[in-house]
Amino acid sequence: MTEDPRIEAWYGTESRWQEGLLALRALLRETPLAENLKWRGPCYDWQGGNVAMPWRMKESFGLSFFKGVLLDDPDRLLEPPGPNSRFVRMMRFTASAEVAPASPALRGFLAQALHLEQSGQKVIPAPGELDLPEEIGEAFAEDPDLAAAFDALTPGRRRGYLLHFTQAKQAATRRARLEKWAPHIRAGKGMHDR
Repeated sequence: MTEDPRIEAWYGTESRWQEGLLALRALLRETPLAENLKWRGPCYDWQGGNVAMPWRMKESFGLSFFKGVLLDDPDRLLEPPGPNSRFVRMMRFTASAEVAPASPALRGFLAQALHLEQSGQKVIPAPGELDLPEEIGEAFAEDPDLAAAFDALTPGRRRGYLLHFTQAKQAATRRARLEKWAPHIRAGKGMHDR
C-alpha cells in the first residue's frame, strides 16, 4: 500500500486521541477498503463509494459510517453526529483506551458497511424536504434563474442551504443569507464546496 503523506500527517498529528485514532486505522486496514484523502482527512471507500471516516474533535474522536442508518446496531452503539443528520452514524470515544474493548463491535460494523457498499444498497431518504421559508420563496419568484439553480442542486446541498436559512429567526436574516449564498447556488455548489 502506497502511503499518502497527507494521510500520514493527519494520523501523525500529536493529540490526546492519536493512540485511539491509530487503533482505529489498524482496524480499518484489516478490511479491503481503500484509504484516501477526502475533506482534509482519511476516508475509507470501496471502489469509490465512501464507507467510513475517522474524525477527531476537542472532546472526542471516533469513526463514522456513511450509511450508518442501515447498520444493524442492537446495542445502540452508534449515534447521529448531529440533530440534522439523516444517514451517517458514528461511534464516539472519549478515551483512546475505549477502542480496544469496542473492536469486536467496530469489526462487525465495518463488515456490514462493506457489504452494504458491495451490494450497491442505497439509503433512501424520507420523502419531502424542509419547507421553503416564505421570503426565500418570494426571492425565487423574483429571480427564476436563482430558483432554477437551487432546484438543480443535489438534495443534500438543497437541504444544507434550507437548514442554514431556516435557522435564522428573522425574515430579513433569512433573505440576507440567501443573498450571500446566491453566487454559490448559481455555480451549483453546496455551502461546503470550494
